[in-house]
Amino acid sequence: MADLWVRFRHGEATGFGLLDGERIHVHAGDMFEAPRSTGEVVSLADARLLAPVVPGAFIGLWNNFFEAAAKQGNAIPTEPLWFLKSPRSFAGPGDPIRPPSGYTGRVLYEGELGLVIGRSCKDLDEAEAQGAIFGITCVNDVTALDLLIADPSFPQWARAKGCDGFGPIGPAIATGLDWSSLRVKTALNGRVRQDYPLSDMILPPARIVSLISREMTLHAGDVIACGTSLGALPMRPGMLVEVSIKGIGVLANPYG
Repeated sequence: MADLWVRFRHGEATGFGLLDGERIHVHAGDMFEAPRSTGEVVSLADARLLAPVVPGAFIGLWNNFFEAAAKQGNAIPTEPLWFLKSPRSFAGPGDPIRPPSGYTGRVLYEGELGLVIGRSCKDLDEAEAQGAIFGITCVNDVTALDLLIADPSFPQWARAKGCDGFGPIGPAIATGLDWSSLRVKTALNGRVRQDYPLSDMILPPARIVSLISREMTLHAGDVIACGTSLGALPMRPGMLVEVSIKGIGVLANPYG
């Protein structure tokens, strides 16, 4: 059984703990290093869930699923094709996703598996990288598509994916959950538009972390979104977008 770590606001205070059904068992200290139970229990109904982590680095992958690569005619990568989302783009469950001021172009959802790093690490082999992954979560890697392609001489990945609120994470971080048998589902107003198996991933989590750690030091709380597959489409104002992975929960955010 996986543990589900959450961050929450209760009254004027914020905290973190283990989610157990409709209760949160409050912990103190550092989520990533020997957290300790306080014995306090908070009702989920009386709390508001926040993004389960505040990432120092927020990394996204492109073209990391075989089915999508085949459909789009992309070559199969041997290394992560990665970009940086602004760490200020993260959002939590229920937070609204809004386009930047004055932008009237297309805004896409992209439901993805997120890896949460549990310790500072550099130059890891795959076995070490597996041990550096604290847990997994849901990510919506939102993209302002028309900003990405606005200048044909310079694709603007950071700008298109780094707007405020363009990185919902949550609702929890699952530890001890086997990602390989899971599916990512994304629904718009209850209609499922993405439903793909994580087993179709080109570069699996431990290899992703290992290869990225050769190029940048990773720290506890960093998030890596593993890329999306087919079915990423524009949203319209008033829509509710829900990214779900069994064992983690449903990350729901209104758009517009």
